[in-house]
Amino acid sequence: MPSLLQIVAGAPAVVFAFLAYSFLTLPDVRPLKTSNPQTTAFMELRAEEARAKGQTPRHVQHWVGYDRVSPELRQAVTIAEDDAFWKHEGVDLEQLQQSLETDWARGQLVRGGSTITQQLAKNLYLSPAKNPLRKLRELIIARRLEAELHKSRILELYLNVIEWGDGIYGADAAARTYFKKPASDLDPSESALLAAAIVNPRLFNPAKPSRGLLRRQQLILRRLGSAG
Repeated sequence: MPSLLQIVAGAPAVVFAFLAYSFLTLPDVRPLKTSNPQTTAFMELRAEEARAKGQTPRHVQHWVGYDRVSPELRQAVTIAEDDAFWKHEGVDLEQLQQSLETDWARGQLVRGGSTITQQLAKNLYLSPAKNPLRKLRELIIARRLEAELHKSRILELYLNVIEWGDGIYGADAAARTYFKKPASDLDPSESALLAAAIVNPRLFNPAKPSRGLLRRQQLILRRLGSAG
């Protein structure tokens, strides 16, 4: 039976091997340069949840290119979710530090702070579990996405795969569901309302906006106005 000293001495090797395995099994993001994903890890999770309840999974999605999403929505989303999106390289180190400090103080992984690129990495490939290994994979994938794709392509992917209600994925499906128009025709108010709902799309319903959702919408609208 190994001694405690042997176990401690061998721990770094085990950790290294585990991290190496995690790195080598990361997804190849290069196909995303020219191909749109048919599904995502998050969509599959939602489908499994529906089937577990005996329901048929709902999936409403209309893929549109970057230029077919209104500039107001593109800007409102970056304001709401990642106002440093165009400046960072996938990870906002200042925001990440604040998130880690808050989680450390609480003794658990709770606070958000993920960039749009990190959110895309998690949405495409990972589970929503909050643990250090999953977070590490998310950070590495985010850096890979930034290294391989243009910012506009990252935002296009994000705007087409994120959840905007039960079974509603992407900006165009959301625009047509809630406003009966394509994503290209959204005005600033509609854009701010959709952007405000991203934080919790199953709680915040743009068709029946709560006071909390309307407050978030007004905050985003004011920042849209100040940004010109």
